[in-house]
Amino acid sequence: MKKYLNEKLEEFNNFIRYRKIAIIGLGVSNLPLIDYLHDKKAKVTVFDERDVNEIPKDIMNKLIIYSFDYYFGKDCLENLKNFVIIFRSPSCLPTRKELQLEEKNGAIITTEIELFIKMCPCPIIGVTGSEGKTTTTSMIYSILKKGGYNTYLGGNIGTPLFTKLDKIKPKDIAVLELSSFQLMDMEVSPQTSVVTNVTPNHLNIHKDYEEYIDAKKNIYRYQNENALLVLNYDNKITKKMAKEAKGKVVFFSSKTRLEDGYIVEDNAVKECDNNLRKHIVYGDEIKLKGIHNFENMCAAIAATKDFVKEEVIIKALKEFKAVEHRLEFVKEIGGVKWYNDSASSSPTRTIAGIEAFPNDEIILIAGGYDKNLDYTPIAKPIVKNVKSLILLGQTSKKIKTAVEKEQGNKKKVKIYECKSLEETIDKAKEIATSGQVVLFSPASASFDMFKNAYERGNKFKQLVKKI
Repeated sequence: MKKYLNEKLEEFNNFIRYRKIAIIGLGVSNLPLIDYLHDKKAKVTVFDERDVNEIPKDIMNKLIIYSFDYYFGKDCLENLKNFVIIFRSPSCLPTRKELQLEEKNGAIITTEIELFIKMCPCPIIGVTGSEGKTTTTSMIYSILKKGGYNTYLGGNIGTPLFTKLDKIKPKDIAVLELSSFQLMDMEVSPQTSVVTNVTPNHLNIHKDYEEYIDAKKNIYRYQNENALLVLNYDNKITKKMAKEAKGKVVFFSSKTRLEDGYIVEDNAVKECDNNLRKHIVYGDEIKLKGIHNFENMCAAIAATKDFVKEEVIIKALKEFKAVEHRLEFVKEIGGVKWYNDSASSSPTRTIAGIEAFPNDEIILIAGGYDKNLDYTPIAKPIVKNVKSLILLGQTSKKIKTAVEKEQGNKKKVKIYECKSLEETIDKAKEIATSGQVVLFSPASASFDMFKNAYERGNKFKQLVKKI
């Protein structure tokens, strides 16, 4: 049997040989490029805005062994000149003046994930959204694996895939979670794309909400007439995206009885075909909590139906467990159930977390880094469903003000303010009684106290397990 050769990749490898290549940011997505580009004999220069003493020693040693040039510190991009290709990290937006100047001078500005999509020989399913994209991506991956496909998981989760292109065959499938930062200047789209929802997010980094929305649209902007776009019918922004689609559109909804698509109704996911409704899976058959997870299932089914038989999809969904840090059950202590929802870094996702426990008294731990989001919408669900609110971090004042304004003089929700995660857990342990739920759902980013939401969630779990 003849070995498959990725001709696009071979052409790229030959092109970069002895040419000046820049890597901006030594984060997860770019680290594998160090070995790859050295192996292909590219002339590499590395840039990172951290100080040199903040760069891990093993990475520094590798840069020295490979004889790569490097510039560190806040002003490092002043030295970004005369490169053929520039790999930017997702956090280094293409709007940076240094990048725009180099692009005017003829440089190709790209990312590891954009080049992967351009050169990948197999079908790609891409998922984006303000919330739910990690769970939906993971569901799609699980369904395809259950269906017998050799499946690659990458993008914002999983492993950077560009350096694995030589192993990927046309009969495989790649599943990518794509953030607005990765999509922002992308000029290629997956043939199957999902947009779970769009709500205000990352407004501390994006110029404005319109820039954020426009970045999301790149997941379908370059599709063709044979493509599939899966959209949330209940979200005003994603609903309008259907008008811009070049290929087939499939909607999902938890609020509207669609004529065609997938809906959440009567505690079940159903397929709609010309107003006929067929049950796919019931809520008591799955391990996940919350309407938002039913919506994620709808999106995952729509994205995989052309690849996997329905009975296999159903089996995969019944076996699927909550993704770490997303309504993840940690421990029951004295009749109190503790849940880690650290990945909920925006008000809308925390609202979904609160609503996942309609019959429970909730002690909510929230607050963190401020991404310039509006916390007014979270007040009503908290007043309605939360018994005690424990706050920490930069956004604690915003959340407290919104809740106090919503409840007025009723004083239904008891509010406590703490200075550390340890203190919030001590307070929750002190006030919680049997039958209640302690929900750690920050509605905020983690960067004021932690490296990321995963480090924050792991710390929460570690502290809870010590109780």
